[in-house]
Amino acid sequence: MDTKKIYSAVTQHYGSLATDATQLSRGYGTSVAQSFGYSEEELSSIPAESNLGLSCGNPLAMASIREGETVVDLGSGGGFDVFLAAKKVGPTGRAIGIDMNKDMLALAEKNKVGAGATNVEFVEGMITDIPLTSGTADVVLSNCVVNLVPEDEKQLVFNEVFRVLKPGGRLAISDILAKKPLSEKLRRCAAAYVGCIAGASLVEQYQTYLREAGFSDVLIKDANADLNVYLDTLPDGTKKAKNGGTSSSNDSTCGAPTPSANQGGCCGSKDIGPSGESEAASESTTAAQADLAKMAAEIGDIDLNEWIGSYKIFAVKPLEG
Repeated sequence: MDTKKIYSAVTQHYGSLATDATQLSRGYGTSVAQSFGYSEEELSSIPAESNLGLSCGNPLAMASIREGETVVDLGSGGGFDVFLAAKKVGPTGRAIGIDMNKDMLALAEKNKVGAGATNVEFVEGMITDIPLTSGTADVVLSNCVVNLVPEDEKQLVFNEVFRVLKPGGRLAISDILAKKPLSEKLRRCAAAYVGCIAGASLVEQYQTYLREAGFSDVLIKDANADLNVYLDTLPDGTKKAKNGGTSSSNDSTCGAPTPSANQGGCCGSKDIGPSGESEAASESTTAAQADLAKMAAEIGDIDLNEWIGSYKIFAVKPLEG
């Protein structure tokens, strides 16, 4: 896929998720988030509709956010991690979300008003060209977003993060990375791309991006998370049974023919129809579960856990002098 097609697909699908009833349901979002380490107390303290169940980790857990700091979240969506960061920085700090998607920004602003959050700001912009002045942030977060950036622009993301961080500032990312080179057929699959699969970088590539941007103390670690959570979680937040034709926790093959067995993409998205338009998931499936029906039709069955994983990424901008 070329760069323009990638951005178009990502914008279309994540815009649709901002108004999708399943993604906005408290049950689904809570279940997914808790599987990645978010506590019930944290989740109950923020607007329910900020959590769309799109996480692939918990970057706040490794960011060591302190009161009074400025935190920037790249690809902030409905504001999930922004509102949590705002709680940590307190009234003297700032939490800023950056997103290119107008529908997500509208949802985030709605959530901000409902929460009465005064230390939160949402800004429209590309994470390859962050609309903030240099040295703004103490911490930059991102949760399952960088993999959606076209490969030829990923280095720009890390260059921009380095620029907006203060000296000594921290970068904490949760992202989907590839465990081995992906096939060209998989990389060209639109459904796999918006599902956070086809755009996954190799661990070695990520290390190169960070070092070339100027970061030190780079740490990239496999979180060993169960990516089947997107498949096994029903819209109400309950888990699928292990029998009766539904998938088991050991079934990590993409592309089974029925919705109950479709593998979910890691960030979640709706299925792309033949015309390129979104097709809503049925009431019994989530958007993530519906997505890979299209992917299976294009590339056949694959074992996701063999190819990709959820990774924790941490790095520091060196102190000047």
